[in-house]
Amino acid sequence: MNAVILIAGVVLLLSILAYLLQEKLIFKPEKLHQDFKFQYDIPFRELFFDVEPGVRINGLHFHRENPLGLVLYLHGNSRSIKGWAKYARDFYRYNYDVVLVDYRGFGKSTGKRSEKEMLKDIQYVYDTLAVQYPEHHIIVYGRSIGSGFAARIASDNRPRYLILDAPYYSFKKVVERFLPILPVSLVLRYHLRTDRWIRHVNCHTYIIHGTRDWLIPIRHSEKLQRISPGKITLIRIHGGGHNNLPQFPEYHNFIRDILKY
Repeated sequence: MNAVILIAGVVLLLSILAYLLQEKLIFKPEKLHQDFKFQYDIPFRELFFDVEPGVRINGLHFHRENPLGLVLYLHGNSRSIKGWAKYARDFYRYNYDVVLVDYRGFGKSTGKRSEKEMLKDIQYVYDTLAVQYPEHHIIVYGRSIGSGFAARIASDNRPRYLILDAPYYSFKKVVERFLPILPVSLVLRYHLRTDRWIRHVNCHTYIIHGTRDWLIPIRHSEKLQRISPGKITLIRIHGGGHNNLPQFPEYHNFIRDILKY
């Protein structure tokens, strides 16, 4: 009996700590001073989206003279658009504009994070961009944690394509893999149900995933693809991990083929 009480106590303590500390465990933002100056060798402008009082989302817009369309890039759980901006070249070279935005608390973006508020921010960004670009010229790209946000935005709108890079079936499934003894459904404040939202995406979805991804195993993408095999294409990058897909020629070949289609 004492052992059972001890185990229950440990689980309860870990659950409380996980609930209180999950923001620090999930998000690893790089914060930038508001006067920080971005510098790149391709044309860009800095963007600010004033979502509501006290909430300002910072972005970068890499622009061409006569773009074929726009890629809205939703990045992973770390750093800021200062570092993620290097991936804009993967799309810019094919005559696409690229917009990257920082989530609340990342870079210069302000506001208190929650799943609901972050989704609202991204929808605000999408609505603003859709005034400038026809929806059928917008591609939504979600990388890692950004894949859940991208799936939700694509399900509520009508972009040309949705591209998910190393996505999760649901964020809960990722956490359960690392904390199997905790009541994750009760503790977790970010559920990000890609598996639900992807069912309502009207455009074609392309999923890119490395076969050696230890953080989010490729089985997550295989399960997502099985939800709607006629509308979801899975591209396996053989030998690819979670953070190195752009190092593989197959990744760039895929991007080229989609953007030139």
